[in-house]
Amino acid sequence: MSDDEPRGLALRGVTVRHGSVPALSRVTATFPAGQISCVLGENGSGKSTLVALLSGLRRHDEGELLVDGTPVRFRSPRAARAAGIATVWEDLAVAPLLSVWRNFFLGAEPTRGVWPLRRLDLESARGTTARAMARVGVPDVDPDQPASRLQAGERQSLAVARALHFGARALVIDEPTTPMTVARQTLFGQTILDARAQGLAVVVITNNPRYAHLIGDRFLLLAGGQVAGNLTREDVDADGLTALMAGGDQLSVLSDALTALHPELGDR
Repeated sequence: MSDDEPRGLALRGVTVRHGSVPALSRVTATFPAGQISCVLGENGSGKSTLVALLSGLRRHDEGELLVDGTPVRFRSPRAARAAGIATVWEDLAVAPLLSVWRNFFLGAEPTRGVWPLRRLDLESARGTTARAMARVGVPDVDPDQPASRLQAGERQSLAVARALHFGARALVIDEPTTPMTVARQTLFGQTILDARAQGLAVVVITNNPRYAHLIGDRFLLLAGGQVAGNLTREDVDADGLTALMAGGDQLSVLSDALTALHPELGDR
């Protein structure tokens, strides 16, 4: 990557088809490093396809997907993870029957000694897990307890802590729909902000415009698989973002008007 190439994720004219039907159509967007980009839209807008594309579950049919300015074409979720993209799924953030520390390492458990006497370093695994969880705002976790005992928000925080520990460069969060208390929403929001502070490109998929405006720096609005709005916090307040989400056909009209006033929006 050259010095003038942006860090983070980017789409350039990306189209993804389900059969002959485009789920995403000529989508251009950037998700810069060190910023939280919220993707909003109704059901069927293309949000799930975007998550699948970034996480390596789907490949694009046209256009380019770039990581730190380099075009990539993932053939599997493992390839996406190898490129530094960690995805926190709505319902699959953790394996509930495994312990917290087992979930944290998931096949990368620390060992001590040399072969044939190498063995699992339980003390290191437990301590590393507890410290990583504390860094994302979940202190005093028993690393031996099953992950099913973690509350809503804490499970997603565990997945984020794991991604940060193993050097992810981008974090894609499929926002959970499980009801959370205000305290848990605050906890998970702080976890996302911590990821931004560490320089990750954070992409949050959400249907909640007020929550998006609370944590987000940028807002990509999708409708019918196309970009209907590409805005920043300076362009729209929480009420305006909510109105855009509720506006139906007015969303595209208002987006066109904003782009006419601010041509640079079309390049973001």
